[in-house]
Amino acid sequence: MTTFTEQTRERAREIIARYPADRSRSALLPLLHLVQSEEGYVSPAGVEFCADVLGLNKAQVGAVATFYTMYKRRPTGDYLVSVCTNTMCNVLGGQEVYDTLAEHLGVGHDETTADGKVTLEHAECLAACDYGPVMTVNYDFFDGVDPQAALGVVEELRSGGRPMPTRGARLCTLKEMAVQLAGFADEREGAVADGGPGEPTLRGLRLAEQHGISVPGYDPNTPIRSKAEADAAAARAKAAEQAKPAPATTANGSTAPDVKAPDAKSPEVRAAETRQPDARTAVPDAPGTRIPADPTPPTPRDAREAEAAGVAANAPAGDGKPAGDEAGAQERSLKEAQK
Repeated sequence: MTTFTEQTRERAREIIARYPADRSRSALLPLLHLVQSEEGYVSPAGVEFCADVLGLNKAQVGAVATFYTMYKRRPTGDYLVSVCTNTMCNVLGGQEVYDTLAEHLGVGHDETTADGKVTLEHAECLAACDYGPVMTVNYDFFDGVDPQAALGVVEELRSGGRPMPTRGARLCTLKEMAVQLAGFADEREGAVADGGPGEPTLRGLRLAEQHGISVPGYDPNTPIRSKAEADAAAARAKAAEQAKPAPATTANGSTAPDVKAPDAKSPEVRAAETRQPDARTAVPDAPGTRIPADPTPPTPRDAREAEAAGVAANAPAGDGKPAGDEAGAQERSLKEAQK
């Protein structure tokens, strides 16, 4: 059984401390990434570790670990190579890329090469249709690949190199990636200094600039506030809200705004406000409000007659067998079947 390092245990305590004491179960997802960063997959020992530190049972942890595909349940290579074979990438040659890699590496879906370097998988969608066909290595993108380009990438990985992704930071191993997914910074020198946006992504921005399209009220020069500044602004807004005078009440004690009564509005507007009321929607005690009344209800005699008519039209079910279920019909069917 795996004995997790003290560093992993310390990180586990740090992850759990991110959440309120009564919400510690929310730490399960990053904890699963954490144990995967040490073992390369979520082993039974990893499931037991997560269950132990969170006070859960192993079935609860296993249910989560088997739901998400990013948690691997068997030993995985240093580099997870995922090839999109969904509709768009498939049309553009994704299946050919996958088949070429599978034949060259001698592995199939979710299998790892003998040297432990590469695990191959076909992915249903990598959410990059405008760059297809695409493949990822530990979730970093290689866009517009063909079979030969894909072979070049995996051979460089197997020889110890780390090819540069089309977009994103420089490559890291699956274990290094799991540390980041657990919520810890990538401390490698220059880890986030590489990469850049792709041309299809920039195309929309350039079209907006060309046609003078912008988000109303958006100032691109607005500085991004630090957490301390954001907390201070939130505190000021809360104080200002609390300092507001209490809303005035009407003669009958209502604090509802003096808005137009609903009976003065069109039926369409009244129906919309009923389904989705807001602060301007009149309430029953608003000044001038008249609640629409239903037509005159039926008299007790009318109600009794309607109920009696309904009962008469729906005879109670009997204890008899359904039609066609008598013994004679069964015997005839058996004789016909034996002929």
